[in-house]
Amino acid sequence: MKILMNAGPWLPVPPSGYGGIENIVATLIPPLRERGVSVVLASVGASPLEVDELISVYDEGQFSHLQKPYNQVMGIAHAHQARVAAELRRRDDIDLVHDHLEVVGPALLSTLGGPPVLHTLHWDLRKHAAFYGNFPRSIAVNGVSESQLRRAPAALRAVSLGAVHLATPLADADTRVKRGDHLMVMGRVCGLKGQDVAARICQKLGLPLVLAGPVSGLNTAAELDAVVENPDHPLHGHPDVRYFAGQVSPYLDGDLVRWVGSVEGAARDRLYASARAALFPIQWDEPGGTAVVEALALGVPPVGLRRGVLPEIIDHGRTGFLADTEEELAELVLRVDEIDPEECRREARARFAPAVMADRYLELYERLLTAPRRIPPQGRPAATLRR
Repeated sequence: MKILMNAGPWLPVPPSGYGGIENIVATLIPPLRERGVSVVLASVGASPLEVDELISVYDEGQFSHLQKPYNQVMGIAHAHQARVAAELRRRDDIDLVHDHLEVVGPALLSTLGGPPVLHTLHWDLRKHAAFYGNFPRSIAVNGVSESQLRRAPAALRAVSLGAVHLATPLADADTRVKRGDHLMVMGRVCGLKGQDVAARICQKLGLPLVLAGPVSGLNTAAELDAVVENPDHPLHGHPDVRYFAGQVSPYLDGDLVRWVGSVEGAARDRLYASARAALFPIQWDEPGGTAVVEALALGVPPVGLRRGVLPEIIDHGRTGFLADTEEELAELVLRVDEIDPEECRREARARFAPAVMADRYLELYERLLTAPRRIPPQGRPAATLRR
């Protein structure tokens, strides 16, 4: 089987720091290739992941342009996707396209004909109601959780092949570090992640808290100050910057509650693995929960609010705790030592290992390849597949 894996033009695969979708793609490709799948990766030229072929328009990731006005960035995703379309038109050895490019990917691929397409839904499906409410029937989708699909518009559920939980590379011996006293919130700093809730709880309980993750791509206090103090900066009015400045920053004292920006690679794993617990006071119905899975793999008990995917990932009382209110969350934080870190690691190996995710996607690929051909809107039948 040869597939085209479309990661988009925003970040390399894998990214050097924060990059949820690109990290998932980087986690999925190696076990697919171990199982004999040839992978043509559509990303940026700087992607270091070993693949069979790499196609790109841009040498470097274009993520920094996302904050610019739409009329300045609208061509980036379309230029990338036009390159993907040209590749599919010129060759007949691609059996299937696995697409991860939000909206632009399925919108253009649905008009091509050619090999079948599986589009993975990584995001909040409320964002593009008009598009998702009239999703093209020539493309199949999968969710990253059952809760996400339950909230999906009928047009998406009609072409859904089910949910595939996200995976993470399993921890090695280097990450089995001594457990510390600090609690962690790992991920992009924004109102949906609830870092202010975590800070409020930890100040109330007198527990040390480390917040790790970028604020709209910014990683240091100096960078943030420069944005906040400059009304003409394109990020000055960004919701994440306003949230950090108004609701998180007042809790930061450099001692009990600290923000360390993005932490990368092995340093990130060691910091996370040494945490007493990982907090997830999420303020939305999170669809994927990558950071929760990472915590389990590192043997760090997750404690979060009972929303979105969290009840699918956390077995309350065995691999972590789930709360319905901020007050209950604070009470459960004091019980984290009841959770066995080895039980968390066992759960990650059994349910969230890269091989588990790859096998699940192979099942979906086979379903698509053996299903009746879908007819694109213009009435042209999809190309015959080579197996």
